[in-house]
Amino acid sequence: MSEVAGPGLCRDCWQTLEPWEGPACGRCGLPIPSSAVAGATALRCAQCQQGDYDFDLARSFGLYAGSLRQAILELKFRRRERLGRRLGELLAEIWKGREEFSTLDSPLVVPVPLHSSRERERGFNQAQLLAEGLKRGLARSVNNGGPEVAPRCLWRTRPTAPQTGLSMAARRENVRGVFEVSLPEVVRGRVVVLIDDVMTTGATLAACAAALKQAGALRVLGLTLARASPEFPDFSGRLPA
Repeated sequence: MSEVAGPGLCRDCWQTLEPWEGPACGRCGLPIPSSAVAGATALRCAQCQQGDYDFDLARSFGLYAGSLRQAILELKFRRRERLGRRLGELLAEIWKGREEFSTLDSPLVVPVPLHSSRERERGFNQAQLLAEGLKRGLARSVNNGGPEVAPRCLWRTRPTAPQTGLSMAARRENVRGVFEVSLPEVVRGRVVVLIDDVMTTGATLAACAAALKQAGALRVLGLTLARASPEFPDFSGRLPA
């Protein structure tokens, strides 16, 4: 049996959690196969070429596949809260290594909220655990203790159907008008970094960003642990039993 490196993940699996380092959309961070970018001077996916997102930029640690996908499923469905905070420290590595995040002045970190009924059922909000891990990882390398995390300034006004399996249009409609800012004075005039576990089409991040900008946020950036893409399907994982 492999030596355990952390709650719910063996050491060998943890070592395979690597960031995506291939070409990606310059705006939403969608991983792009190398064969599709030959000769391109400014990478933009088809969605971003249409300018349809409300957030200003999004990045993800890695692909929603293999060990990273399994780690996220362990976190969400087997209640591995400590694993969530440790996975959040992977976001700190991305933050420190990318100028669009590392140069931010006093950003506000906001986890994408679950509806209260879903959070009670699960026992936690996985995005909040990731945000806590991000702050912990950054606090080791900065003197101010890391960015401010505001877990309750954004809330989900009604429960929604799972986004899995929905079309892009259906995903947008599913989360349209769902998010509201309960503490506009906290976000007004600030750069906000939204944290979530998985980004697929960006519909949820966009809906959150729209609410935050309406409340006065200057810019909204998204930072997620994984990016799901049909160009990079996962054939190895399964839902935990």
